[in-house]
Amino acid sequence: METASEAPITGDLRERIVTDLLAWYLQNKRDLPWRGASPYGVWVSEIMLQQTQVATVIPYYLRFMERFPTVKALAEAPFEEVLRYWAGLGYYARARNLHRAAQILVERYGGELPTEPGAIESLPGVGRYTAGAIRSIAFNQPYPLVDANVARVLSRLFGVSGNLHSASTQARLWHLAEQLVPANEPGAFNQALMELGSLVCIPSDPRCERCPLLAHCVAGNAPDPTAWPETPSGKRSIPAVHSSALICNEEGALLIVQRPPHGLWGGLWEFPRVVCATGETPLEGAHRAAREVAGLEVEALEPKTFRAVQGQVAPLTRIKHGVMHYRITLHGYLMRPTTSVVPQEERPKAWATSEALSRYPMPAPQAQLREAVLNRLHTPLHNAQPCLVFEETNIPPYAKKP
Repeated sequence: METASEAPITGDLRERIVTDLLAWYLQNKRDLPWRGASPYGVWVSEIMLQQTQVATVIPYYLRFMERFPTVKALAEAPFEEVLRYWAGLGYYARARNLHRAAQILVERYGGELPTEPGAIESLPGVGRYTAGAIRSIAFNQPYPLVDANVARVLSRLFGVSGNLHSASTQARLWHLAEQLVPANEPGAFNQALMELGSLVCIPSDPRCERCPLLAHCVAGNAPDPTAWPETPSGKRSIPAVHSSALICNEEGALLIVQRPPHGLWGGLWEFPRVVCATGETPLEGAHRAAREVAGLEVEALEPKTFRAVQGQVAPLTRIKHGVMHYRITLHGYLMRPTTSVVPQEERPKAWATSEALSRYPMPAPQAQLREAVLNRLHTPLHNAQPCLVFEETNIPPYAKKP
């Protein structure tokens, strides 16, 4: 019997996926320097983006394209100079292949990227994914692509089981991508798939409530979306750093938010939290959680003195927790609000006193964080509500939730 991932995609489902994803992409795509670039610019960007994050690539791409604006300029430059402009990106075989491919393009194709079948694939450093990206994005040809982000999206969307790196699973993913890519706007669709994997369908904490494909998604409508893709047997668990902002007000109440109903920990309450990005410190993550999730700019408090601190500050506590194949370290930073901002999304919020806080259902790591916060910060007073005690009393005003 065919599984969902092996059965052909019906025309109706394919049309809904393409329509919904393209509409989302039009509203949410990032402004990246290679969007709308020449075929040469698309090619350079795709080579740079192999094994390298977008934020890292942007300044290198801009400098590289300024120095080597055409295939001919790249082909004629000494390789040592090409390396100088590549230095810091790593994986230097990519620069070597790019330079050699530019020389081939000048010799055989007059310095232009060819469109005939098989020609792009024959260039050094161009594999199946890169060829699909160039053909669809630069030449608007309906070629599929599967990179790490797209593999994760397709795995979750269709419930594809198995090791993503196995030949059989890769074949299923490419078959799905081939069925989905539309004849019209194939480049936009492929970029939309990659953008969805980068911004929404992230590895350890997918933002299912923001996904335009949630209605069609196997993983998004399962108890734990991170069950896809599967972790190969025997593989070590994947570390993930989470950071929560423990925002307290003048009355000693702590701000909590409710998670969306879909996905892991759906509907439970938590302190504003994010998964830290690569290169982001836990303290930076806590500030981002306050801003993006709670809609507040905050200042960090030193946990021993409760004084506002500029610069680095220690977390109040760290919680270790395992979920599926993720090994989570959750950092909690004590903070107080200064001003209101617009959050990325509206979630139910509550300022909960110490007595009320225990009545809100929380995921296990957040419940441990709650216990640590209450044990550390709340001091029992005679016949009074427990409250937070600050050494500083000049706390700035802020907008409170009614």
